[in-house]
Formats: sequence, C-alpha cells, structure tokens
Amino acid sequence: MSAFQYCLNTSTIRPTPLLDKIRIAGETGYSAIELWHDDIEPYLAAGGKLSDIRKALDDQRLQLPTTIYLRGWCDTTGAEHVAGLDECKRRLEHAAKLGAIYCIASPAGGKVDVNLAARNYAELVTLGLSYGVKPAMEYLGFVEQINTIESALEIMNLSKQPEATIIVDPFHNFRGGGSFSSLALLRGDQIAISHFNDSPQSPPREQQHDHSRVLPGKGHLDIKQWVKLLKQVGYNRWLSLELFSEDLWARDPKEVAKIGLESMRAVAES
Repeated sequence: MSAFQYCLNTSTIRPTPLLDKIRIAGETGYSAIELWHDDIEPYLAAGGKLSDIRKALDDQRLQLPTTIYLRGWCDTTGAEHVAGLDECKRRLEHAAKLGAIYCIASPAGGKVDVNLAARNYAELVTLGLSYGVKPAMEYLGFVEQINTIESALEIMNLSKQPEATIIVDPFHNFRGGGSFSSLALLRGDQIAISHFNDSPQSPPREQQHDHSRVLPGKGHLDIKQWVKLLKQVGYNRWLSLELFSEDLWARDPKEVAKIGLESMRAVAES
C-alpha cells in the first residue's frame, strides 16, 4: 500500500473539457484532482455552474486538494494590489464552493522585496481563511527570485502566519538550482501538496520550462529520493502528477491519466 494518495493535476490533460477531466481522474483510479481557475472561469462564463463541478467531483469521489492559482498579490501595492486581491477573492470564493483545501499562491516573476511579499502573503492567508481555504506559497524554478524552497520559506517565515504552507515540486527544485535535501527544512504539515514529475537530461537546466517536464521515472532526477525525503519530514498526503507536454495533450487523455498513475506508483511504491 502506498504511503501517499495519488492526484491528477489537470494541466496533464489540458485540452480536455473540464467535466471530462474530472470523470477521467475518477475512472482511472485517482483519489484527488487539482483544478485550474483558467478552466473554471471559462466554464462559468459559458453558462456552467460551480454546483455542476462540485457534483462531478462528488460523483467521482474525488478530493480537491488545491485550485490553481492566485496572482497579483506578491509584490503589488496601491491600486494594483487592490485589483489583484479582487481577483484573488473571486478565485478563493470559487475554491471554497468547490470544496478545495488550498489555493496555490504563485510568486512574482522578478526581484521582490521579501518583507513586502511576506506582509502580502500574511494578508492573503488571512483572506483565504475567511473563505475556508488556505493559500499555499509556490516557488517556480524559472522565475528570477522565488525559485527554491528556501526563497519561499523565507517569505513564509517572515509572514509569521501560523497557517503558512508551501507547494513542493521536484522539477521546480531542479530548475531553480535547488536541492532535494531542502525538503528537510520543512515539516510535513507545512507542505500543502507535492507536485510530481521529472526532468530530462537536455536541454540544460536553465533552458527548461514547464513543457520540459516528463513522467516520474522517465527523466534523470532521483525521484525516489524525493519520495524518501517527503516521508522523512512526515508528509503522507498527495502526490500530484503535473505535466505540460504537448505530445501527451495530443493523446487519448484517459490513456495519459492511466500511464501517469502507473508511473507515479512505480516510483512511490518501489
């Protein structure tokens, strides 16, 4: 039996319609799914209802660990910050109505004032908790500054927010020049979710982006070590398959979901 629960990040089968993504995740054996607001909002604009999405999740007995993502909060001030929070409020409300536990809070792309980012993150967490959803700090390997566990953890610590959490991701650790050993800086309860993926040998690290990711165990990263370290810090919740491959998007999404689940199990349960 696995120490983890398996989750499908819907970026992995991105072109598929939203409700079909949910159905496929349930039918192929996942226990959870991550939904993108970039899918939810067009669905609502076309006349769909949040209650329909919630029913689809319930019908497939799927947990919703996170929705993706919150932006415009990290390094903004004044009117720009107000506008960013207005969008965050709308997305948090949607996340809450769908039953999400966390909402991923993505970082700014350039250099940031970490004290400002910490204050803004503390504010965002308080806002999220008012809806019943926890904004979780994300680092992205290809942004200028908040690209490692250490850089995200600095903002979390400076925020002095007891409900601060983080999204961890082996691809972003590699792409940002970090080490898997940085997971030891975290407690298990600080990890909202672990995305799960691998990285190819080429192109060079600095040239890789989201689309470079490959299935767990199909790249050169020591993903088994990642799993071992997660266990050591006491994390035992979701491993979420997050890929952005156009080759996979062109295939049968149900087949991709099955292959992805098999790849995760082969790594996590070996």
